[in-house]
Amino acid sequence: MRNRKPNFGAVPLAAGTLLLSLSLAARADVRLPALFSDHAVFQQGLPVPVWGWADDGEEVTVRFQDQLVKTVAKDGKWMVRLGVVSVGGGPGTLTVTGHNTLTVRNILVGEVWLCSGQSNMEFPLSRSFESDADITNSANSQIRLFHVPKLKAEGPVTDVKAAWKTAGPDSVRNFSAVGYYFGRDLQKARGVPVGMIQSDWGGSPAEVWMKRAALETNPRYNAEILQKYLEDVRAYQLARADYDKQSADNKAAGKPAGRAPNPPSWRPTELYNGMIAPLIPYALKGALWYQGESNAGRAEQYRSLFADMIRNWRADWAEGDFTFLTVQLAPYKAVKDQPAESDWAELREAQLLSTKILPRAGMAVITDVGDPADIHPTKKRPVGERLALAARGIAYGEAIEYSGPLYRAMEIKDNKIILSFDHVGAGLEARGGALKGFSICGADHKFVWAEATIDGNQVIVSSPNVEKPVAVRFGWADSPVVNFWNRDGLPATPFRTDDFPLITAGRK
Repeated sequence: MRNRKPNFGAVPLAAGTLLLSLSLAARADVRLPALFSDHAVFQQGLPVPVWGWADDGEEVTVRFQDQLVKTVAKDGKWMVRLGVVSVGGGPGTLTVTGHNTLTVRNILVGEVWLCSGQSNMEFPLSRSFESDADITNSANSQIRLFHVPKLKAEGPVTDVKAAWKTAGPDSVRNFSAVGYYFGRDLQKARGVPVGMIQSDWGGSPAEVWMKRAALETNPRYNAEILQKYLEDVRAYQLARADYDKQSADNKAAGKPAGRAPNPPSWRPTELYNGMIAPLIPYALKGALWYQGESNAGRAEQYRSLFADMIRNWRADWAEGDFTFLTVQLAPYKAVKDQPAESDWAELREAQLLSTKILPRAGMAVITDVGDPADIHPTKKRPVGERLALAARGIAYGEAIEYSGPLYRAMEIKDNKIILSFDHVGAGLEARGGALKGFSICGADHKFVWAEATIDGNQVIVSSPNVEKPVAVRFGWADSPVVNFWNRDGLPATPFRTDDFPLITAGRK
């Protein structure tokens, strides 16, 4: 019997293609998160984590600049840490090889900053005051932008749908105005590439930007945030059940359904899960934060909550105390003709206290660019510029004045209170006439407007209506009207010398 040749045609072409596809599918391709896309910026001076997904046991090789690092995927994931990367040499290429090869091109090494918060950080450049020329002239290959899409998530997610873009009219138009102006000034001042990552959501309270463990470990947050949310959900469910029953009865009777109850707006931790967790541990120089309006009614709680949020992020990034800069709330709501208590003033104080108790933290004061009639003031350029100054002083150690006058101490002498300040810079000044915004009180705790004068590097405060003063406040209002600056062009931070009970104490 003659030997028969194998009949390779016995398997139809379609079936053969299917078998090949199944074979390839069984071997998953190595993958990278969206942060590692063309035009990315890597942080200089730090080990750079690179991570992704692959088959268990698959060897993964990562190349960048003159570095080559290998690892083996475990549980479908892998990570390497490149050694410190350096600026210079032009754009680089990241190559990741497993069963397949990924190539990420046009990567720069420089400074990477995360900008986050609520609507005033989200506020786009296109709506910012007199921004047309800035948009037109925005083309700059040394500035790169990454905009995280909005996502609420019950648990931490691992990736986002976004990509790095080079700065230009099309990419900056809808990017954070504060973030863009910060990046533009920083790039010009430092002379290196800058990458800005925007992750924000209008109206969001601070607790949605924290991971659950950071809230659960504090009994106060457990009671006032997590348990309150569950109570709000139960109340909504009961109200919804009543509404559904009433709607059914109304429908049977031919009556309108009425208005449905609204569920709770925010679930604690959901934006951390959806918009911060997938960014970790991408190497950063620091973070910018413009938020607080949604927590203004809970300023006393915010004193610890905000600081704990910063600690939460720093711990999860595991880079040590990276620089964290916040924007103090702008003036908002009606200007009052007499000194009064203010939850917005208390929130500003909570922001200030967090920058004092934590290392490498700073704040931009914007009492001069608010709008009492609009919670979204449009003058964002000064905000970004002042944050860039703070970054240069705190993160990069430049010998510049980066803050306005900051209250340090008081002395009572006769019927006057003498105030001393840090960040005097080139000297103190009143812009546009006599100092405004200072109030004083005696033992009755009733504040009245005061006369304030600059004497060298101090301010002397008094009132003919207060014979024995005990405390001074400055800019303590929803919409402070103030004109106290240093000669370096930076406004003073609102403050109080007293520790009288807060009006927001006890609020949940």
